[in-house]
Order: sequence, then structure tokens, then C-alpha cells
Amino acid sequence: MDLFQYDFMQRALLGALVIGLTAPALGIYLVQRRLALIGDGIGHVALTGVGAGLLLNRSPVLVAVVAAILGAVTIELVRARGRTSGDLALALLFYGGIAGGVMLVGLSDASSANLNAYLFGSLTTTSPADLTTIAVLGATIAVLMLALRPALFAVCHDEEYARVAGLPVRALNLLLAVATAVTVTIAMRAVGVLLISALMVVPVATAQQVTRGFRSTMTAAMALGLFAAGAGIWVAATADTAPGASVVLLAIASFLVVALAAAAWRVLRRRSAPVVAGTPEPHEVVLR
Repeated sequence: MDLFQYDFMQRALLGALVIGLTAPALGIYLVQRRLALIGDGIGHVALTGVGAGLLLNRSPVLVAVVAAILGAVTIELVRARGRTSGDLALALLFYGGIAGGVMLVGLSDASSANLNAYLFGSLTTTSPADLTTIAVLGATIAVLMLALRPALFAVCHDEEYARVAGLPVRALNLLLAVATAVTVTIAMRAVGVLLISALMVVPVATAQQVTRGFRSTMTAAMALGLFAAGAGIWVAATADTAPGASVVLLAIASFLVVALAAAAWRVLRRRSAPVVAGTPEPHEVVLR
């Protein structure tokens, strides 16, 4: 039986494809800034928002968006102004966020199944309203990341150069922070807060194995994210596995395959390269 004839599987596939396209488009900037794990920190802060929403009988997703944005902006302000390093600020939010989320969920009447849905994703329970939210916010973020690519690349590569060039560095940094928070929040239903960083980082790391320029790396990463998302949902439907875990594992498998293939190609190129006349072999080199 084709499971994709059901509406809930079609919504799951469409939601995963949107997130698979959006997460690497944003993740390439985070990797460039050496903040590959910021998605984990913000995800744990968003978990606190989920717990607060459940405790206050409000929409967990909306409260999580607010909490994630506040956490992301806090990380950026501490990194830019404070004496505490960005890594330390991220660690404090990482541990404080998950502790606060678990405590608030425990104080509410929600079951552990509700918490697991946000920790590990529950894409098959995506409602039409959820899909609309994911599509609108995901498309907005993807368009912003593509339209502002030159300016965002300059800021991520060298803030001082960007500032001298007249770019609004602080505004662009805050835009990246807010975009990260929104992406993490909409991806909670797909892969969960514990796995979202993988979908931001792994396709980018895979693309870097075979590309050189920033634009080509970004394009390849988005294509790989789409592949991992679509193939992961198909595997989850046919093998009855968790959708979020299937997507991430396929992304990691793609990285391993591409990395091994790229390494083998480099070895073959070195072996097939012609030897320049007069160049001594390694065993013929004499130290003087």
C-alpha cells in the first residue's frame, strides 16, 4: 500500500522538504561563523518555551518561537559585547534551556509523549495549519538567505571588513540569530530540537567535500538537504522508523559516502599525475 496516498504523509513529506531546503541555506552561514552547534543551544531554549506553553495552556509553538528568538538574540549580544565567549554563552543556554524545559513540562499536565514529540520530532502529526506555518516561514527564511547572500557572507567571513565596507553588521547578525531561532522552531515538528543542528550542518559539510566556491557550496547543500529530507520520509514510511532520525541518518550517510568518494578521487589523481623530469623520488632525496 502506498502510504503517500494519505494526507498526513503528504503533509509530512512537504514539511520535510521545506525544512530540508531551508536549514542548509541558513546553516552555511553558521558553519562559516564556526557556530555549527548554535542550533542545539537555541533548540533547548525553545524547549523551555514549549514547557511554558504547555504549563500556561498556550500554543507551545508560538511560545517556543518567542523563547528561541530571545535566546538567539541573547547569544548574539553576549558574543558581540560581553566578556563571556560565544561558546560559553551557548553552553549556558544549552544546559539551562533543556533543564528549564524538562522542569516546566513536568509541572504541566502534559505526558512524556508530548515532550518526545518536540525532542525527536513528530512530522506525521503535522496539521494543515502547521504545514502552512512551516511553508510560509521556511520560504521567507530561504528567500532572505539567498537575497542577502553577499552581505551575510561578508559579515560571516570578516566582520571588520564588512563594517568598513558600510554594511549594517549588527542588524545582519541579529537577522541571522532570529532566522536561526525561527528555523529551529519550525523544524521541531520535523526532526526535533535534538536533531535540527544536524540538518543545518551535515549537508553543508557534505557539500564542502566536493565544492570550492560559497555559492556552489550553498546550492549543493540545499540540494543535499532536499534529498535527505525526501529520502528520509520515504524510508520512514516504508521501514516504519522515526522520520526525524531517518532524515538525519541519511544526511550523515550521504556525508560518509561523499567524503570517501572524494578521498578516493584525490588519491587516484595523485597517482595518475605525471612525474616531472628531474624530480627525485622520495627515497632518492638526500639531506644535506
